Amino acid sequence: MVAGRTRPTNPRGYPWAVPGRTCAFQKELLAWYAKNKRPLPWRQTRDPYAILVAEVLLQQTRVDQALNYYHRFLEKFPSLRELACAGEEEVLKVWEGAGYYRRARQLVRLAKELGGRELPRTFAGLLELPGIGPYTAAAVASIAFGEPVAVVDGNVRRVLARLWAQENPTPAWLRERAQSLLDPQDPGTWNQALMELGALVCVPKQPRCSACPWAAFCAGKSDPHRFPQPRPRRVKVLRVWALAARGRQGFIFEKREGPLLGGLWGFPLVHEAQGVGKLLERYGVDRAWPIGTVRHSFTHRAVTVEVYLGFSPLQGDDPRVRPLSRLDRKILVLAEAAVVEGAPRL
Repeated sequence: MVAGRTRPTNPRGYPWAVPGRTCAFQKELLAWYAKNKRPLPWRQTRDPYAILVAEVLLQQTRVDQALNYYHRFLEKFPSLRELACAGEEEVLKVWEGAGYYRRARQLVRLAKELGGRELPRTFAGLLELPGIGPYTAAAVASIAFGEPVAVVDGNVRRVLARLWAQENPTPAWLRERAQSLLDPQDPGTWNQALMELGALVCVPKQPRCSACPWAAFCAGKSDPHRFPQPRPRRVKVLRVWALAARGRQGFIFEKREGPLLGGLWGFPLVHEAQGVGKLLERYGVDRAWPIGTVRHSFTHRAVTVEVYLGFSPLQGDDPRVRPLSRLDRKILVLAEAAVVEGAPRL
C-alpha cells in the first residue's frame, strides 16, 4: 500500500485501516504526530479530571488562550471534590474572560452531581453527565481510559471531508469514518493526532498539503477549499443600552440570567432607549450622560451597546470581585475613563 503511494480503495470506499491492527496508513499519521505535536500540558497527564477541564475549555476557545485558563482553573480547583465544594460565582470568577460561561456552570453542576465520586470510565457513562456531549465524552474516554471511541470536532470534520472529498458530510457519516480509522491499540493518541493534523496542517484557509502525511491518499487535495463547504451562519445584530451607575464604593451591577451570560454580573441593560429612564429610577440616578458605544461579538450575534454614565447614592460593587463578561469589561473601561476625565457630576 505504501510503496506505490497511491490512494487505496475498496468496494465500499472505506478506510484503509485493518480492524484490530495498526496499519501503515495509520502509522504515517502517528509518526507525524510524534514528531510535530505541540507540548500541551493536558497531553502530559492521564488524569480524567484534568483532561475534562482541558476539553471543555477547548470548545470555542483557541489553544493559546486556553492554556492560561487551564492552569488557573486547576490551581484553584485541582480535583472534582474541590470543584464540587465551590460556589458557581467563585468558579465563574476564575473562568472570567474565557467566554461561553455555560461551560463553567455545567462543570460545577457535573461536580456536584457526582458528589466527590470519580468520573465514569466509559463513553456511555460520561454522556449521562450534565454538559457532556459526544465529543467531550469520546475525548475523555479515549485519552484517559483508552476506550476505542473516535472524536469528531471541527478539525476532524475538515480532515475527513478533504480526505474523501466530501462537500457536506453528515454527522453520521463523520462518526462512521472517524470510528473506522481509529487505531485500536492507542485510541487516545490517535484522536489527538487526527485533531492535531487539522489544527496544524489541514487548516481552513491555507492548508499545508505538502507537509501532510496523508497527502498521497487525499482525494480533495487538488481543491481543498472546496471541502467541506462552510456551514450556514446567521449573525443576529442586537442594539442595547447600558447604565454605568457609579455608586459610593463602585459601579452598580446586576446578576445576569439566561444561557449566554447567566451567573455573571454586569451593567444594567435595556433593549430600548426609553428603558434607560427606568434604570435611572431603579438605582436613584437623577441624570445620565451618553459616554460612548461599545461593540462586542458572540458566536452568532453582534452587540452594540450605547453606554450612559450616572451617579447613584447606592454603594455599588468592586468590579475586581464580581465575575464580569468581556462585554461588561469593555463597558467598565469606557465608564472608568469617563469618570477620570471629569464627566459632569450632580
